Amino acid sequence: MSENSDIRENAIYQYDPKLLDILLIDRTRTTKDEQHNIMWATDNYAHLNTGYQEGDEITAPKITGENGLILRPRVNKSKEEQEYRSRDKAEVFTSAWICNCQNNLVDKAWFGADDSPFNTEVDNGWITKTEPIMFPEGKTWQDYVKDTRLEMACGEAPYLVSRYNVITGEDIPINDRVGLLDRKLRIVCENVDDEKDWYEWAKIAYQSIYGFEWQGDNLVLAREALLYTFIDYYRMKFGKEPSKVQNRKIAEIISWNLWQMDGIKGVIPNSCHEDVQEEFDLFGESTKTITKCAGCEKDDITKHNGTYCIIKDWEKGKTVRFVDLLKK
Repeated sequence: MSENSDIRENAIYQYDPKLLDILLIDRTRTTKDEQHNIMWATDNYAHLNTGYQEGDEITAPKITGENGLILRPRVNKSKEEQEYRSRDKAEVFTSAWICNCQNNLVDKAWFGADDSPFNTEVDNGWITKTEPIMFPEGKTWQDYVKDTRLEMACGEAPYLVSRYNVITGEDIPINDRVGLLDRKLRIVCENVDDEKDWYEWAKIAYQSIYGFEWQGDNLVLAREALLYTFIDYYRMKFGKEPSKVQNRKIAEIISWNLWQMDGIKGVIPNSCHEDVQEEFDLFGESTKTITKCAGCEKDDITKHNGTYCIIKDWEKGKTVRFVDLLKK
């Protein structure tokens, strides 16, 4: 089993319980007075009984201690479970070499180049270019780090970070990683040597990448992968571990930028509902009026009565409904 592919929740909890709590937060429903976590949003764990039903929230005790082996990446799930999830939620993961090809297309457009500055594509793989990345006239490395990227229906986020191949489970060496965030962190490592400045630019890199996912277990795995990616690059650059404070800040950014959402509706999964209004006449007879979700009825993403997801605009320092960004 790959060390990179199967991050242990017990290890995170033993290092810093607060860190795991941050990674489980649902920022849309959490208020100043009450924290809510992302939901399972899958019935794969329903056989574990109370607390593991589709609408239940994922909490640290449910995935640590004697429950520490419950969350597994897709590659470590049984073939039957993989096939069920593919049928139930159209879950299909993409091999690392395909992610690389598609990410290269993004970079070719950004750099205005015919070839990727990061690697050369070969059959079912790639060869990393080791020379420092050069930037076209009118663009800087800072522009690249700040540029926004989004992975839709991100699963375990293989387009954002590539610590392992989600199909084979094989580890990918840090210098050969091809995720959108990996590329940004490579740029930061090539251009910043001061530890304080490096950390600030790493935060900007994390603030610039986004992803949403329906199933809660996938989302936890994706958030963990992004956190461990930060630790990997920090360790490689400075030969030591980041502090708990630094890890918590990165985890906070991740918990905002990778969120749980029904990507068709823009709301928290299964939050659309029927409103029932009951009225009584003078003789005590009741009449019920049922109003269905207008967005579901009309297939209009702007009219759902479910809970619309919010994300954070870090540059402006404010939250925004994701659905409102679609109007732009």
